[in-house]
Amino acid sequence: MSESPSVVARAAALLRQLSRHTASGATTTQVAEEADLPRATAHRLLESLAAEGLVDRDARSGRWFLGPETYVLGMASAPRYDLSDEARASVLRLARETGESAFFSVRRGDETVVLLREDGDFPIRSYVLHEGARFPLGVASAGIAVLAYLPDSKVDDHLRKADLAARWGEPYSDARVRERLSATRAHGWALNPGLIVEGSWGMAAAVFDSAGAPGWALTLTGIEPRFRPDRQEVLGRLLLEEAHRLTKHVS
Repeated sequence: MSESPSVVARAAALLRQLSRHTASGATTTQVAEEADLPRATAHRLLESLAAEGLVDRDARSGRWFLGPETYVLGMASAPRYDLSDEARASVLRLARETGESAFFSVRRGDETVVLLREDGDFPIRSYVLHEGARFPLGVASAGIAVLAYLPDSKVDDHLRKADLAARWGEPYSDARVRERLSATRAHGWALNPGLIVEGSWGMAAAVFDSAGAPGWALTLTGIEPRFRPDRQEVLGRLLLEEAHRLTKHVS
């Protein structure tokens, strides 16, 4: 019999789910379902988190939001984990040089979370990604780029636990994900050929921490005609240059 999640794990799951709803918040029922918790359990934990300032409930709508203490904690941890200031310049350069939408994502456990977005001047854009968007490793191009450079044992564990095909369909079978990981290692950059939304393509390059582990990723997204094979080489080179720049800063 598998061991049930600890109180800390369940509380963390609620906080992660609320981070997906920064603009509109979430109801107790909604966040409970997303965190895979009974509603009564979720409500009890949310009340406890609210008492510590980690979540906040709107008095009129009853919807839950991340609380002010999460902001304080985030600011306190920023010197160790935040690359946003340096990454903002890279994202801006990528958007300006390519005309596409550029992003900076961070790895959080088995997911990537988008932190920054900058749109280029090409008038047609992809809106699959946005600030705060979360995807399991191996799904979006950022997650492919990160997963490709994790140790094989961690890749195996993640694919076994995540069962990506169950949620994202046959293009995310283990065999096809592993093909994309191999291609990423060969090229240095990852490609997502419209697998999340048809016609919306993405490319990404991993950024490594001082220990050589992939902790972040830079991404470009756009419509399929802008990501033809000949242009992929150009976009990939630009991504790798900026990813190397950020990796040197971390090191």
